[in-house]
Amino acid sequence: MAEIVVLTAHPRLEHSRVNQALLQAANALPTERVQVRDLYALYPDYLIDIPAERAALAQARLVVWQFPFHWYSMPPLLKLWLDEVFGFGWAYGMGGAALEGKDLWLVVSTGGVESAYHPAGQNQHFIDDFWPPMAQTARVAGMRFLPPLVLHGAHRVSDETVREHAALFADRLARYPAWPELEDLPPEAGCEVPADDRPHRKP
Repeated sequence: MAEIVVLTAHPRLEHSRVNQALLQAANALPTERVQVRDLYALYPDYLIDIPAERAALAQARLVVWQFPFHWYSMPPLLKLWLDEVFGFGWAYGMGGAALEGKDLWLVVSTGGVESAYHPAGQNQHFIDDFWPPMAQTARVAGMRFLPPLVLHGAHRVSDETVREHAALFADRLARYPAWPELEDLPPEAGCEVPADDRPHRKP
């Protein structure tokens, strides 16, 4: 099983220069190190194979969510994947330790330019203000949330910028975990979910 699992989730991948370039860059790396899972290609019917997805994550050290920013969150299929794969008793809660010690990395593109993600811009917040739900998801699962890689203004950037961004993405995957910023990033302590968080089922 691969050390890195890249979950690509773009509902209109054929229209995205950026996400196509990122997908190609990841696919060019050795498959014994990087496994790429294009969720919209795998599950056009939205019927997710939960055992297959959990098996892909089992040996991974780094889990990558690569997606375009949709309404300040992730695309619907990735959210469904999260809801179904990160289940109680597997990813968190009683007996849910399958992901403890792994890293979660967001690789995100936005339609808006960087200045739009500013208190004075149309979105009224820095881009980092939108990460807490995903960071907390990682924490509850015992995963370390890594600083996201973001490309703003995906519709406007030059082809050269797209190539440079894809090359940076590939380099980061190839070098993981030897990233300078990870040296000072402590492991995730985790988040204890109370035993009564879910009602006990009657026999």
